[in-house]
Amino acid sequence: MSAQPQAASAEMVVARLERLSVWSLPYLYLGIIGVGFLFTFYDIFDINVSFIQTCAQIVPACKPETAASFIGVPVLLNLAGYVIGTLVLSPVADTVGRRNLLLVTMVITGLGSLFNAFVADYSWFNAARFVTGIGIGADLAVVNVYVNEMAPTRERARYTSAVFTFSAVGAVLGIWLGLLLTTPPTPFPLGLPFAIAGEHFAEGWRIMYAVGALLAVIGIVMRVRLPESPRWLLSRGRRAEAAAVVAEMERHAAARGPLAEPKPEGVRVEAEARYGMTYAEIFANPTYLKRTLVLFVMWFLAYVTVYGFAAGFTSVLSASGYPPPEAGLITAFGTFGFVLCALTAAWLGEHLERKLWLPIAAVITIAGGVLLALAGERFGLSILGSIIVFFGFNLWVPLAYSWSTESYPARARTTGFALVDGVGHLGGGIGLILIAPLIPRIGPLGAMLLISVFLLVAAIVAQGGARTRGLPLHEISP
Repeated sequence: MSAQPQAASAEMVVARLERLSVWSLPYLYLGIIGVGFLFTFYDIFDINVSFIQTCAQIVPACKPETAASFIGVPVLLNLAGYVIGTLVLSPVADTVGRRNLLLVTMVITGLGSLFNAFVADYSWFNAARFVTGIGIGADLAVVNVYVNEMAPTRERARYTSAVFTFSAVGAVLGIWLGLLLTTPPTPFPLGLPFAIAGEHFAEGWRIMYAVGALLAVIGIVMRVRLPESPRWLLSRGRRAEAAAVVAEMERHAAARGPLAEPKPEGVRVEAEARYGMTYAEIFANPTYLKRTLVLFVMWFLAYVTVYGFAAGFTSVLSASGYPPPEAGLITAFGTFGFVLCALTAAWLGEHLERKLWLPIAAVITIAGGVLLALAGERFGLSILGSIIVFFGFNLWVPLAYSWSTESYPARARTTGFALVDGVGHLGGGIGLILIAPLIPRIGPLGAMLLISVFLLVAAIVAQGGARTRGLPLHEISP
């Protein structure tokens, strides 16, 4: 029998939580959480195909072959907003709670996307991307922390990857909708015959950002139903509330099989604190400082590869000589590799340590990029190469999300994630700005290798990080 919520000690509540071996909330909640990922990655990918049309509308004299020169600034400002949002807002979740901040962040992202839909020039477009980035940065951090705190110990990466599947859906939606709304009808395989952009319809990109605002509204309405994280409640001394949430989780778990006896012996519970752990406290702790340095460098370098493909793939292909509709179609087919990688991570993610997935992802990404670059006019090989690239550069991401949140205690979990993933995002914007001007000169093979090599270096750096797979959170990060 479970201890009564009002009588449960903090150690007993954690022991009861740790004994749960299955997802112990309604599966609908995975979908509710996933809507945030869907919107986040829709916003990351919606600029990929659509920006060529956007650029022609708001940047004087912009042409398809020069769009890559202009995409770096909005990507960098979006990521700068991401960094500010995650550094300023994410730590608030360690003070006011995960669920409350999840509502705030979705409001900000929705307003930013709506702002994008109505801008009149390049400067305001960049400003809108910055606002959206503020909300996305904090949202991504809190979502990952929430999933890791609610998932069973031995399946944290699995459920993070399961929610990450919604990211793939968002990417598919963002790119294929961009192909439909912002490229002209073009005979297959050079494009989509039923695409609707043209001389009399050049505002498809605005519709895309309006869709993003609608997705945010849906996310806000759904997130109201989420319970608070019991681990966070315990860190604030709210034991009765934490015990009540765990009791509800036990009820769902018991419906799927008998529960093991809780073992509070050896469980360490953080001292109750009114506020979360500050950045200064993280840097002053040798263990967390080392973890922060390894994870930050990993994310910074790897995001050069991720955003080089995620936000700039169509522009990169256009600068390499592909006609824009064909470049967009190759990118759009690549998103199916994203879906496949999310399912693969959910299926196999717990079989290896988190850090071992990075070199695997790097090798796959390089192989796909080489195949795409050498495909020439062979459309089928170009599609296969694109699918492999998208599979590779996304495969490690959900596992690294789990790894980053596992590396900090509850009082600093979103704060730590903000440091490493949030600030690490700057690598994506800086990398794209530096790489984009080189692409016409180095050709498709040079571009694919240059963008991919950063993930390989990140994989090497990651091997200096901690082992976390299958360990209780209070043991990994006391």
